[in-house]
Amino acid sequence: MMFRGCGTALITPFLADGELDELTLRKLVRRQIDLGIDFLVPCGTTGESPTITLEEHLRVVKITVEEAAGKVPVLAGAGGYFTREVIELAEGCRAMGADGILSVTPYYNKPSPEGIYQHYKALAEAVPLPIIVYNVKGRTGLNVETGTLARLATLKNIVGVKEASGNIAQMANVVHELPEGFTILSGDDSITIALMGLGGHGLISVASNEIPAEMTAIVRHCREGDFVAARKIQRKYLPLMNVNFVESNPGPVKTAMAMMGLCEPVWRLPMVAPGAASQARIAAVLTECGLLKEQVQHATR
Repeated sequence: MMFRGCGTALITPFLADGELDELTLRKLVRRQIDLGIDFLVPCGTTGESPTITLEEHLRVVKITVEEAAGKVPVLAGAGGYFTREVIELAEGCRAMGADGILSVTPYYNKPSPEGIYQHYKALAEAVPLPIIVYNVKGRTGLNVETGTLARLATLKNIVGVKEASGNIAQMANVVHELPEGFTILSGDDSITIALMGLGGHGLISVASNEIPAEMTAIVRHCREGDFVAARKIQRKYLPLMNVNFVESNPGPVKTAMAMMGLCEPVWRLPMVAPGAASQARIAAVLTECGLLKEQVQHATR
């Protein structure tokens, strides 16, 4: 139950020389907590997990836990395509103080439904933390079928799913078929209201890197049954949710945050800055939403 509401899939900030920017990471975590986020998710895809070292991965989790200081839970990313390594990574996150694990389905080798089940079963048996399955076919080329998820839900510490298939019908089936206590989170900002209308429990958000208070408010209104209020906020910020994916995540969101004065626009290869046209679109959306650094500074004077 601790991973319900709105959680932020945190970016990982880097310095101009490409090294981990620990000071900015601490500031970003404190900003999230100050603006009311429900939980934090370091070292997911948005955190550029494929291009950070094991040492850096665990350091990011440790810093997030330190700054969270028990105020909000930390759901650390730990996924991959080699079960033994995923277990080792998840154990490392547990040692750093993470409260739970978000684990993406194995990618590239694309296991069968039985392989998916056995992968998560091995992880659950080895790591005594709540585990949330991350289903994102667009990234992994692999969909977790509802029947497989139902089998996983019988395992004691498989407690939920981050559902980013983009398939509303599948989400409806997941809500219908899974036990009431199983946490179902949207992995797509723009369809959170739809999933919560079906009975989902919250969101793991990219846009909450930029607007944590507003994304948390959308989820809170949905949980309270006030979908009119939720839609009002979404109507204003839907362009931001969309432009965050004008190119591969986290290129756009990191660009936006740099324009907002929150981090340096630095990625690690093979990730690069969005193209000029995309950057212009991002700047236009930030202007429309009143989020450019200059606009924010003016509004707080």
